[in-house]
Parts: sequence; structure tokens; C-alpha cells
Amino acid sequence: MCVPFAIALAVLAIELSPAHFIYTGPFLAAVPALAAVTMGPKGTTSAAALAVAISVTTATYNQAWASLQVYTNFLALALVSVAAFITSRAVRTRRRSELDQVRRIAVAAQDVILRPVPERLGPVRAASLCLAAGTGAQVGGDLYEAVRTRYGVRMIVGDVRGKGLNAMRAVAVALGAFRDAAHYEDELLEVMDHCAAALLREADVPGAFDQEALMEGFTTALMAQVPDTPVVQLINRGHPPPLLLHQGRVQALMPAEPLPPLGLEDLITDPPEKPESYPFVPGGRLLLYTDGVIEARNRDNDFFPLPEAMESIGADTTPPEFLEQLHQALIRHTEGHLADDVAMILVDRLA
Repeated sequence: MCVPFAIALAVLAIELSPAHFIYTGPFLAAVPALAAVTMGPKGTTSAAALAVAISVTTATYNQAWASLQVYTNFLALALVSVAAFITSRAVRTRRRSELDQVRRIAVAAQDVILRPVPERLGPVRAASLCLAAGTGAQVGGDLYEAVRTRYGVRMIVGDVRGKGLNAMRAVAVALGAFRDAAHYEDELLEVMDHCAAALLREADVPGAFDQEALMEGFTTALMAQVPDTPVVQLINRGHPPPLLLHQGRVQALMPAEPLPPLGLEDLITDPPEKPESYPFVPGGRLLLYTDGVIEARNRDNDFFPLPEAMESIGADTTPPEFLEQLHQALIRHTEGHLADDVAMILVDRLA
């Protein structure tokens, strides 16, 4: 991107030196042409303006206004600048169209994998929300699911490190393992281990992930189980803690024994024997979310105050209405510019 400006400065240095007899007109005409290839319309306009300024400066410095060559150079520079501006706009439009198409395909693939949760799951009412960041063509690695089983309602929310194809593959593997194991494994810990093992097996498949992503990748995950008794059981593998809203106050259900994300099982020295249990009585609301929610920033670089936003929403709202109000609060906070994908599941405990 700096090449056009470097050429312009080189021409200026030549014209202001004893070597000004060198014909530099074609070099200045190339400045807006090169800018059209590497920059947008604004960059092309800036490069053309710089080339014109240099041409005027050198013609005045060398007292060359009486030469017909100067006017010929100006005409050539003007024609090339106009053509470069039109080309840069066409290139920008085509690139934006291609990016939007790739983005739509990626979001469609994400929608197939991340299906909305049912509105009623046994002892809870539920709702889910997934928002794409809206920048770039690569979707993130957020995942969620909620299913009703004979053991109670089992849920997972997770975040695969990275974006793009590798992240989506890991999301599909983790969700496939959860959807299968959630119905057959007696213990929630076994369901989490099943997901971890599935990710490790997929990592061993040649060509499944690129080597760099394999060396750096891991998945944070939170699993929750809501049985018929008024409790919620949690297993947290490096994920943001869920938030419990009850009687207008929000409580973060922090893990007593923090565990590393999936993929970092070697760091576990004392595996837990059972999930951690917390009271979850009728009238309570439990929010599971990804870090894209709490790490969303405004123009002052302040994080989104999720607990305060939850407490400000009326208790008479349904789960879909509650998530929609959180969505609007998040959009207002970031002014519509999400830096990361967002996924949330909200469940209401029924009597």
C-alpha cells in the first residue's frame, strides 16, 4: 500500500535534485494507477492529489511552465487519476459483494449447526440467541445446545478458539458428541469427557485441522443439568460462569475448582468426581453465554455490564423477550459494532 506514495516521494527527490533532467512524468502517472489496485477510492484520491501537488511543485521549482511537456504530463495524470478512481470503486464493490456472499454462506452453515433450542424443555422454559460479529467473512466458534433427557435438561455453551473452517469443524464435532452422549451417559462428567475425546479424535484425523490451529486450539465449555429437583449442576471447563437471576439480583455461579478448557486435559491434576450443584428454584432465570457478550466494548473501551443489564429487565418477560432486550442493550452499548460472535441460552425454572 505504501508503494504509490514511495514512488511519488522518489519523483519529488529527483525533481528537486541536480538530476531533475530525468523525465519523471510516467512515474507520477503510475501513482494513482497503483493506488487503485491496492487501496480504495479514498486512498486513490489521496495518491492522485499527492501526484498533482508534486507535479505543480516541481514545475514551479524548475521553472518549466513554459514547456509543453508539463501540460502534457498534467493531462496524462488527470486521465489516469479519473480512470484509477473509477477502477478503485469497481474493485471495492466487487470485493464487498464477494465478501458478503462468503459471509452469507458461512452464516448459513452456522445456522444449520446451531439450531434454536425448544421453547419448553421439561421443568424449564428456554430461549437461545446467536449473533454474528458482522466483520469479515469468517464466523466464530460459538456453540450451544439444550436437550431434554431422562436425567433432566442438559445444556452446553462453548467457544472454540479461532474462526473460520477449523472452528466450525470443531463446533460440529463437539455438538455431535454432546447430542449423542447427553441421552446415554448417566453422569454429566462423562458427557463432558465424551466431547473432549471427540475433539481429540478429530484432531488426529489427517487434514481435519491445519497444524497451526491444532497446536493453538482449545475449546472452553460449560455444561449444565437441570433435574426435577430445584438445583442446577454445572461443569465448567474454562468458560465464563453462568449468571443466575432471582428476585431481581444476579449471582455468578463461579466454579469452586477451576478446570482448563477442552484440549488441555494434561493440565488437570485432580479430576472432579461430580458436578457442582447450586440452588435453582422456581422463578429463577439462568443465563449461559459466550465471552463475546461480556467482552463487548463501547467507544470508551468499557465492557458490557451484563449483570446490570439483566437486573434492569422486567421479571414478567418471557425468555425470548428477555434475550431480545439483552440483545438491544448490547447493540446500544457497542453502537452496533460487535467484535466477536455472541451466543446465549436462557432457561426459566418453572414450578
